[in-house]
Amino acid sequence: MEQLINTIVGYLWSNTLVYLALGVGLYFTLITRGVQFRYFREMFHVIREKKEDHSGISPRQALFMALAGRIGVGNIAGVALAVGMGGPGAIFWMIVMGFLAGALAFCESTIAQLYKFKEGDQYYGGVHFYIDRGLKLKPFAAVAAGVLIISYTVMMPGIQMNTIATTFKATFQIPPYVSGIVVTLGIGLIIWGGVKRIARAVEKIVPTMSAMYVLATVILLIFHYDKIPETFVLIVKSALGMDAVFGAIIGQAVNWGVRRAVFASAAGAGESTFASAAAMTSHPVKQGLIQAFSIFFETALILTSSGLMILITGMYNVSPLGSSAPLVEYVPGIPAGAEWTSLALQTVFQQGGAWLISLAILVFAFTTLMTYYYVAESGIAYFDRQNKYPIFKTIAKIASLAALFMGSIASTETMWALGDITFGSMAYVNLIALILLTKPLLKVLKDYDIQRKSGKDPVFDPRKVDIKNATYWEKYADLKKAQATSLAANQKQ
Repeated sequence: MEQLINTIVGYLWSNTLVYLALGVGLYFTLITRGVQFRYFREMFHVIREKKEDHSGISPRQALFMALAGRIGVGNIAGVALAVGMGGPGAIFWMIVMGFLAGALAFCESTIAQLYKFKEGDQYYGGVHFYIDRGLKLKPFAAVAAGVLIISYTVMMPGIQMNTIATTFKATFQIPPYVSGIVVTLGIGLIIWGGVKRIARAVEKIVPTMSAMYVLATVILLIFHYDKIPETFVLIVKSALGMDAVFGAIIGQAVNWGVRRAVFASAAGAGESTFASAAAMTSHPVKQGLIQAFSIFFETALILTSSGLMILITGMYNVSPLGSSAPLVEYVPGIPAGAEWTSLALQTVFQQGGAWLISLAILVFAFTTLMTYYYVAESGIAYFDRQNKYPIFKTIAKIASLAALFMGSIASTETMWALGDITFGSMAYVNLIALILLTKPLLKVLKDYDIQRKSGKDPVFDPRKVDIKNATYWEKYADLKKAQATSLAANQKQ
């Protein structure tokens, strides 16, 4: 079974997908005129906006839900795996992909907002919805929704749980099945509370843990300040094939750097589109900007922090595929994973470093697991939009919790391979769909640009830019127009 899984991963994550992700990121960066850079200050403004009513979640909650999905084990254990397979140069390509991923996150989240719909007091949208409404390819959308449900109920939870279990076993000698039981019960209590409970939880947890993690990195860098210049030189030279030791594996540096960046940020794979669609906002572009900001936060702070800690302290090995012996082996016998980051922190904080990594893994993985169920529920909503068959959600919750527990006792290699299959499959589907939806995306962005230049707080009406099937926004525009008319009449009186 493991051999079959690894074979599938090899096909999905060939250089075709790696360069497709890089190419599409560059494509959207160019055609949006670097939207993730030119609207950087604007991002802070839209994050602070309040909801207009009690429906959906706030832009701030959507940001932290997306960050909860993005900041997971991929930012700690995944970075170590990239270095272990692709060398220090993988960090460079992770950062490059991170900057390009800002455009991907903007585009997919803007499109998700554009084609969302409202059911009760909740908004739904995402990859399968914009394939349906934007491209009018219902069979393709149904397949995408089916893949989504299977991926986020059965295949994805195990990675996060496996990392929690292995970390707590290494640090506190807690048996994996015990960690599995405790975390499964905790996640069960939260996902039965619905998306708003998930949003409220991650809004409090994510920023606190992220701040602690970044602070620990800063302290570590201060203690090892003399090694910072040579570490950056090593990263760049390795990434560009100029290093004597790692120059020969530049292809693996690109492949593993991009692969782990896509997994860590989930940009391009469409994962953040579901939280984006759940947010209440006055213009789709606003949510796109918020999600672009989340990429900067995740890449510039969390992901880069992990990579620098490992490299500066020398707590890593490099064993590329096809190599008969490690190129370097600074921590013999310790496989790539969160333990490298733990060892790095222990150079400054001693045993406290191991405890901090364990806490970070628990919090980041736990919040990621919260968002996974919401993503799966969005897939179910595609087939059951009016929630006539609640049994489907109940089955999904039970399956998700069962898969979560199984992840605590399964092999680490199998869990990561299943995750790569999930993200690889979704990335192909989503990247192609985004390219096909370039025209409506640019219309929405142009509308926002024009309104901002005129000094307005942008409000979207799809009919003004000739976009079809954005039915929620047509109703929203009519409501805002009626409110403005009523306000004007009251002022005259």
